Amino acid sequence: MTNDLDRYAAFLRLEGKSALTIQAYRSDLDQLYSHLVHDLGIQNPHSEQITPMHIRSFMRSLHDKNDSNRSISRKTSALNSFFLWLKHNDRITHNPMDKIKRPKYSNKLPNFFSEEEISQLLRIPDLDNKFGVRNRAMLELLYSSGLRAAELASIRMQDMDLKKGLIRVTGKGNKQRIVPVGKHACAAISDYLPIRQSLLSPDSKDTLFLSKSGKALDSRQIYILLQKYIRLIANQKGYSPHTLRHSFATHL
Repeated sequence: MTNDLDRYAAFLRLEGKSALTIQAYRSDLDQLYSHLVHDLGIQNPHSEQITPMHIRSFMRSLHDKNDSNRSISRKTSALNSFFLWLKHNDRITHNPMDKIKRPKYSNKLPNFFSEEEISQLLRIPDLDNKFGVRNRAMLELLYSSGLRAAELASIRMQDMDLKKGLIRVTGKGNKQRIVPVGKHACAAISDYLPIRQSLLSPDSKDTLFLSKSGKALDSRQIYILLQKYIRLIANQKGYSPHTLRHSFATHL
């Protein structure tokens, strides 16, 4: 089964799926593999061995761990895609997901910040500190343009036209789009650019946002940095940098 998991990950890369998407799929599938080995005692399980009974056992274990229906539904979708791929490529004769139903969940409205909370959030970074200036630019850009953290991390210097207020963004599946940027975000980025120049090192790339060492900040680093600010104004569970994306759509 591990060979099939590796081949499936390679297939997803060829399909243009993002690294984060592939990582999420692999994590869900690895959980199934771990359940088969550690909970059911199946050593070196093969994909052909897996039956609907094994899948239902795995789903019960997720319920026992108090996974939400939304989380279980997502994992069920990942399993379904994997076994469909196996069946399509004649690596299994029977699809164990054929009789498995995805759990239903309610579509709750996403959390979003009030305009007052946004104002508080944007005032938190210390503009007397160069990294505060950088982080303020990231917050302004996320809120102004509704970007994901991964999209923010991918922005390069040549992707920006601050005079026109436009940025070229690479999103899911490596698809590019042109995104308008508000004047406050453009001003915050302009304030950051001289600081970026001072951070340049031999390891620097043309990425917009750099770390203390001059290397490109990745999406996880950006997420952790911004989450620290968000926790100062919103302790409610579920508030995250992605909440800025929801707030952007709500405040339009």
